[in-house]
Amino acid sequence: NIQRTLGQLTRGSTHTHTTTVEIMPEPIVPVTTTVWGMEYSVHECPKRHKTEAEAMFPGLDVSDLLVVPTCQRTKMDLVQTGESVDTEKDFCLERFMAFAAKVTEKLIAKGHWADYIDPCSGLSMVNKQSQHIYGEVDALVTLLNYQTTNSGCCKVVLHPTWGSAVYPASIFTKAPVAEFSAMVAEAEAEIKVAEPGA
Repeated sequence: NIQRTLGQLTRGSTHTHTTTVEIMPEPIVPVTTTVWGMEYSVHECPKRHKTEAEAMFPGLDVSDLLVVPTCQRTKMDLVQTGESVDTEKDFCLERFMAFAAKVTEKLIAKGHWADYIDPCSGLSMVNKQSQHIYGEVDALVTLLNYQTTNSGCCKVVLHPTWGSAVYPASIFTKAPVAEFSAMVAEAEAEIKVAEPGA
């Protein structure tokens, strides 16, 4: 992580006030659109996210871990409640699980460590040693500097274009970025054969 130190000289004083600001590195793969209009980006795991990753995956060396947040645009604000919201969440869940399972299975078959989060429970799907719940909203704030708003007791992420009509979910891998991108391309091709409009 890059750290920038800002020195501010107080007028009429010789004391220097120093503030340290953590500047997040750019994504390795910037926000990219895949099947169904789903967005994803690829990030090295930043220092302030490593504790979260280590809690999710006990015993894993996260120094070379790639974090891949995904976002799907939803038909409505998911802060609302009701049958239509539940249906939309289920629809997005099924799409994410289909995409993430294909990508991670392909990476694992190539000998790479990979996992993804069940958005319903917040738990990891492949490596099930931990009961730690992953914070998707905090991840988007940390990795992409997305803003949040409060709705009751919940913190809600705000997509820069879609606002709160967004369904976030994450994938993780220790594969090289090129290998990850290749497996995404394979998964995209397979999904488009099965569902030509994807």
